[in-house]
Amino acid sequence: MAYSQPFPLAAPPTKNAQPTYGPDLAVRLICPECRDPNPNIVEEFGSGDLVCGTCGLVLGDRIVDTRSEWRTFANDEGDDPSRVGAATDPLMEGMEQLDTVISFRDGGTGIARELQRAASRSQSSRSERNLLTAFRDISSWCDQFSLPKTISDIAKQLYKRSDEEKLLRGKPLDAVIAACIFIACRQAHVPRTFREICNLTNVSKKVLGQCYKALEQAFNLTPGASATTQTSSNTSGPENLLVRYCNHLDLPANVQSICSDIIVAAREHGIADGRSPVSIAGGAIYFTCHLLGKHKSVRDISTVAGVSEGTIKLVYRLYYAEKEKLVKQEWIDEGKAKLERLPFDANK
Repeated sequence: MAYSQPFPLAAPPTKNAQPTYGPDLAVRLICPECRDPNPNIVEEFGSGDLVCGTCGLVLGDRIVDTRSEWRTFANDEGDDPSRVGAATDPLMEGMEQLDTVISFRDGGTGIARELQRAASRSQSSRSERNLLTAFRDISSWCDQFSLPKTISDIAKQLYKRSDEEKLLRGKPLDAVIAACIFIACRQAHVPRTFREICNLTNVSKKVLGQCYKALEQAFNLTPGASATTQTSSNTSGPENLLVRYCNHLDLPANVQSICSDIIVAAREHGIADGRSPVSIAGGAIYFTCHLLGKHKSVRDISTVAGVSEGTIKLVYRLYYAEKEKLVKQEWIDEGKAKLERLPFDANK
């Protein structure tokens, strides 16, 4: 450890001054080996050590580097200390991704306003500004809907492609964004219904359907908004909606698995064909809850699924009429399900 060597005491006062004496608190570090009154102490920030430059003795460690940090982040070698702005966005390739803001304080001369107008005209075109606005709206709505960044990126890619190819010219911006988010959710296997997207974006179901149909044809998507390169399974089927619905209804895990098997069996026998996935999911949950003895009112299921109570009861009646084809014998043998629990009247 380096020694702290105090300086000599202050000189005695003159005749006219008050006699005050005190130590000089200024200290200096010296090497305990060299004991040189003028030591050569070197701060090696690379290793974080304080070293004597004469004999090499380490006098201290964990030295904090307080100097300015200029590192080179360029791809090529060279002195390029610039490191401003966020990470490069591949979706905005070819566009200026840095913003320049001009202060409005100009002493009342009005020059700042003119400079702001000139900067806004020179920085980006109208199409680029619209694209940036759409990207911000997509990110904001995905955050409100608790959707992962993957869906946000897919929706941005879909919107950029539709904007470049002018697929939805004349359609409202919100409707185009809503359709892109809807398709992105289906491609990421986390489907959302038209009603949920409409409630999020405040876009009418009719306009959303028009934009979706146009994008479905342009992007060569199969019904259900899945890419043609994927498997032929219906990713927008009602069994894919059960996870969220059962979680919101606080149902056990076995209800979801049995309900999914019932929906698959109903599809194989052509039961309730032509009904929307939301209606089938709501009716199947209502049917399964009675079958397993898990009481859930039709009103609770209607609120979660976003479908009317009459539609849920209608699907239940269709399932009840063919209950022998839907309920597996092994469920009855294991004591999980009982056909006697299914009421004839769906209102009970």
